[in-house]
Amino acid sequence: MFHVDTHTHIISPDTAAYPAAPLGGHRSDWSRERPVDIDGLLRQADAAAVDHLVIVQASTVYGFDNSYVADQLTRHADRVSGVCSVDFLSPGAVDDLRHWIDERGFTGVRIRAADGTTAVPTPGRGLDDERMAPVWQFLSERRVPVCVQMHAQHAPILAGLLQQYPGLTVILDHAGRPRLDAGAPPYPDAPGLPPLHATGRVFVKLTPPAVLRAQREAGSAAPLVATLIEEFGAAHVMWGSNYPASAGKLAELADLVKEQLPALDAADLALVAGGTAARLYGLAGDDSAAFRR
Repeated sequence: MFHVDTHTHIISPDTAAYPAAPLGGHRSDWSRERPVDIDGLLRQADAAAVDHLVIVQASTVYGFDNSYVADQLTRHADRVSGVCSVDFLSPGAVDDLRHWIDERGFTGVRIRAADGTTAVPTPGRGLDDERMAPVWQFLSERRVPVCVQMHAQHAPILAGLLQQYPGLTVILDHAGRPRLDAGAPPYPDAPGLPPLHATGRVFVKLTPPAVLRAQREAGSAAPLVATLIEEFGAAHVMWGSNYPASAGKLAELADLVKEQLPALDAADLALVAGGTAARLYGLAGDDSAAFRR
């Protein structure tokens, strides 16, 4: 039923062709303890009845060298799409984006404004570092979806960027670590600017890290998930397994997210299951039926 997984990672066993060069100089624990290559990922997807996979660059292994994912976009164009990482602070960032998007086939890009740990440093002074302006302008003009790994406290800065760049489309990785206080909105507003959910250009990605954090800190993730779907609408919500960074089989991780969903009608459920992602990444236009089993 969950047929488009928007957040997966792959690690190659061929360290000569794809050497490790992690951001921050520290390789992620999951990539050493349970690495999965493209073949293993596809087997997991088949077992979970997932038709299409969005592979997010494992920057805690390969940094800004997106070659391993790029090579799989060529080999498995019918099954996978890619989200690349580039150095937003580099003077050559726009050229790098053109290379990975126009020449290597990526359809999204990712930036870490904040991590769950201190292993990966925040680039510059954050999302609004003036050196990033050419990148935001390029992504806005090209309408390339940007996955942002951030915390709720960064929402006002993001709101300012959305106001400044009218074509900018943002996906909140791991739901953007929303606030979990009862009665408080998930993301703080910026004075004088529309809240994130009102822009129509912000999408929420529900993943096991978001679910587990809410369960751990608030006792349950279901109220948060219901609030996010109510505020943003099912057409702006998608799911991702975070496999294999999150421990467990891909099917188990999909079930973990699925179990948090409120009662949805068939149309909204189809959007969360894959329709939103299909439209955003251009997988099947606005019709997700091609991915439904």
